[in-house]
Amino acid sequence: MNNFKEMNFDDFNTSPFSKIGKEWMLITAGTKERINTMTASWGALGVMWGKNVAFTFIRPQRYTKKFVDNNETFSLCFFPEEYKKVLSYLGSVSGKDEDKISKTNLTFDFIDNTPYFNEASLVLVCKKLYVQNLNPECFVLPELDNKWYENKDYHTMYVSEIQKIYSK
Repeated sequence: MNNFKEMNFDDFNTSPFSKIGKEWMLITAGTKERINTMTASWGALGVMWGKNVAFTFIRPQRYTKKFVDNNETFSLCFFPEEYKKVLSYLGSVSGKDEDKISKTNLTFDFIDNTPYFNEASLVLVCKKLYVQNLNPECFVLPELDNKWYENKDYHTMYVSEIQKIYSK
């Protein structure tokens, strides 16, 4: 991991509201043979079951979901502001239809068999612990279901242990 330094969890002092909601992230999974990535702006970081965890959400039609489902680990990569246009592109084009990563200037590598992007400023290596589809019957506020799931394409929620944090 060129230019990356493994970070102690106690030194991780960043706002998940800014990192996830405003700066966005790439969810990346796969093997040395093939990877895929997608942009996400929904998620959470916290503590559950005595572990530091990330909550990620992927809709069923997203091609990256297959890669996350078929692998034990994935990465969450955060980028400097100048990559926002690239993140927008990677969130709007499917890797099923084209090799979208090759159409960017991003380069990927692997740490512990988990793909990540060299251009990221922050990388979280995550191991899946729990997977569940969101259930429409569980909405306390039905207007959220109506607003965000017009097509009834409910996200799958992944609770994953953050195994390592790397920053530049």
